Amino acid sequence: YVKSGTTWMQQIVSQLIFAGAEGLDVPGMSPWVDGYANSPEDLALLAAQKHRRFLKTHLPADALTISPLVKYIYVARDGRDVAWSAHNHHFNSTEDYLKGLNGRPAELGPVLDRGSPDPHVFYTRWLAEDGYPFFPYWENIRTWWGLRDLPNVLMVHFNDLKADFPGIIRRIAGFLTISPEPEAMERIVSHSTFAYMKAHADALIPNGDGKTQIWKGGAATFINKGSNRRWSDVLSNDEIAAYEARALAELGPDCAAWLAGK
Repeated sequence: YVKSGTTWMQQIVSQLIFAGAEGLDVPGMSPWVDGYANSPEDLALLAAQKHRRFLKTHLPADALTISPLVKYIYVARDGRDVAWSAHNHHFNSTEDYLKGLNGRPAELGPVLDRGSPDPHVFYTRWLAEDGYPFFPYWENIRTWWGLRDLPNVLMVHFNDLKADFPGIIRRIAGFLTISPEPEAMERIVSHSTFAYMKAHADALIPNGDGKTQIWKGGAATFINKGSNRRWSDVLSNDEIAAYEARALAELGPDCAAWLAGK
């Protein structure tokens, strides 16, 4: 789901494939294949690639053909953290971004505005309308959780990336059957940190086509804080309980506990 660490995961995988190389055009070589801005020409470039392909999608699992020839890494994050991050993404978007979305209502739904500067207001509607102004949250989690026991599916929690970064990179490398040399692994870890991505945001994050921009302040706005629980001092006890009850009802006890990082 959006704002769960997918772009971060792209960087990790790119570094594993290319042994910690600098200057990789990650957005160019690894498109968001279900993104609304893709053209047939963009996607045709994939057929010409000679390296190991790695693609990004935000689709629920039941919208894909799950192939035994493909490995899938699903990264998830507590919905409250997702909403706080999504607010930064949406509220700090440009008019170009909104025009791109609102110019295609038949495909992308009702006309959107930037909304409130208050993330609490954003979260309240996001929860009530299941992912507004993006797409359904619970279905996305639920469908991938159902595939968690497949040998070619790896479930990664955003908290894992924060708690033991070198360890989770080694786990991902093992899943992808990549065995970097020790010095390459040092580069891979260094080039995949949140701080590195923030410092190199202009190269790693697509921010328009040169004539238009997606975020005010540039690509670094996309890579905001990478922090969790900004909601903990904002939501009331009743709101926290309501979220937890919704997660339990939507996902069941095991998935809800995993998603909460318990």
